[in-house]
Amino acid sequence: MKCPYCGYGESKVIDSRPTDEGERIRRRRECLKCSKRFTTYEVIETVPVVVVKKDKSREAFDRNKLLNGLLRACEKRPVSIETLEHIVDEIETLLQNSLDREVPSHMIGTYAMEKLKSVDEVAYVRFASVYRQFKDINTFMEELNKIKAERGK
Repeated sequence: MKCPYCGYGESKVIDSRPTDEGERIRRRRECLKCSKRFTTYEVIETVPVVVVKKDKSREAFDRNKLLNGLLRACEKRPVSIETLEHIVDEIETLLQNSLDREVPSHMIGTYAMEKLKSVDEVAYVRFASVYRQFKDINTFMEELNKIKAERGK
């Protein structure tokens, strides 16, 4: 960190503490050349994830949109809000940790279905029916038969 007084490029951290509910870190530094002290603030830089929709339009990832979709699928099911928020957190972490800044919407839907399948099969089928746009009862039955076959293994 460059000293604001003498411009020297080396300093040591004397004190470090979180501020703003952990969003920033306040650091007290001392210049190794002139020994003057100064304060810096460190902020976590987040690069927004852009979702590429089926019609090729783009929008910023919105965790609330995903949470609302999961809530609809889990309506009147024994799935807690905390569980759904945990699923959204996991998916958001996956997206943030991927090297791609643009993610196709079908990938997010696939992640959500994988997570729901292990939490509640009925919610999984509900989500899949909307996400995969089941055209008729046969498509719906195919998905149910896959679940039955997996359960039998």
